[in-house]
Amino acid sequence: MITMKRIYEPVAPEDGYRVLVERLWPRGVSKAAAHLDAWERAIAPSDALRRWYGHDPAKWEEFQARYVRELETPEAEAVLDALVARARQESVTLLYASHAGEISNAAVLARLLSARERREPAPRPTDVPAAHPET
Repeated sequence: MITMKRIYEPVAPEDGYRVLVERLWPRGVSKAAAHLDAWERAIAPSDALRRWYGHDPAKWEEFQARYVRELETPEAEAVLDALVARARQESVTLLYASHAGEISNAAVLARLLSARERREPAPRPTDVPAAHPET
């Protein structure tokens, strides 16, 4: 299961695996108090995209499209795949700093990861039945 939470909220046992999805460390939070399992900068928006967006609701639709395109790198894909695999086993909480979580990169990631989590794992080559020629 994938959930989102502001990093400033108290840690809870139901958070499960806690992963920060920001490129910059949140102000006023010590690393000890964050109780992070991972800080995945590879899936955070680029500095240029983050500055352009500025959490402007008028730019939300375009931000989502640009951000999803940024996630189409081998490094980001590997992190996303690992988070989906983990979410199939335990809760994964995406931690973000923004006051507007519903229009944050964490919201985009939560939707993307939840959609991937619901899909069946891709079949391994040995799981795919051999094609039978038509007679």
